[in-house]
Amino acid sequence: MVNLCISGVGRMGQAIIKDAVARGHNISGAIEAPTCPVIGKSLRELGVCNSDTKILSATQFREAIANSDVFISFSVPAADVVNIPIVADMGKRIVLGTTGFTPDQNKQVTAAMSGKVPAVFSPNYSIGVNILFKLAAQLSAFPSGYDISLSEIHHTDKKDAPSGTAKKIEQIIMQARNYNKTVYGREGISPRQQGELESVAIRAGGVPGIHDVIVAGPNEMLRIEHTAFTRDVFAQGAVVAAEWIAKQNEPKIYSMSDVLGLA
Repeated sequence: MVNLCISGVGRMGQAIIKDAVARGHNISGAIEAPTCPVIGKSLRELGVCNSDTKILSATQFREAIANSDVFISFSVPAADVVNIPIVADMGKRIVLGTTGFTPDQNKQVTAAMSGKVPAVFSPNYSIGVNILFKLAAQLSAFPSGYDISLSEIHHTDKKDAPSGTAKKIEQIIMQARNYNKTVYGREGISPRQQGELESVAIRAGGVPGIHDVIVAGPNEMLRIEHTAFTRDVFAQGAVVAAEWIAKQNEPKIYSMSDVLGLA
């Protein structure tokens, strides 16, 4: 059993809590923004799970994580820039799934974890997506004359675009194919140039996440698509990562490839 503290009890946080409890883990802490109306209520009262753990305000952050082994956050960048250094200073292991960090914020949270505590930091905790990352690296095998494009679809409430997952795929393909520019959509007269990677972000309805990689040559096309049916797939991966990181002792930042033995 692993003692977990969850940052945020919205849809994603609740999915993580339910999966963790189903796998026999204990929710030792839960945190929400100070203005959230559920502050002070228990997870049982909210109908999330059979636990009397109360949701504490972020102003009570140290109290919330005091009895936890692993801190899991799928929160917002502004909160994690403040919270992650505190978690690391307290020696708690971390599973970080927040996306949308600016380059400077990313450096801050990375520096806060690196060399201090074992942590998993990934833009996507789906097992299938992380296998997709490995497949994307193999696209270097295609000869010149094959073009690669990406598309991703997420729900209308998603704030960042492209998604953190799409950015990761872009990085992998840029390196594998030696592309030097990413074009985010086209308008007007805009023929594709050599060395360009295309990437399109769509926001529609309640889609949890679809990522599509297209490789097209003069005579054939390969499509690799990952579709998340519900947020549960990300929650499942986050709990698997928490179970894994709880057993690690080296203070470094790991990826889901490490967790799944794909690295």
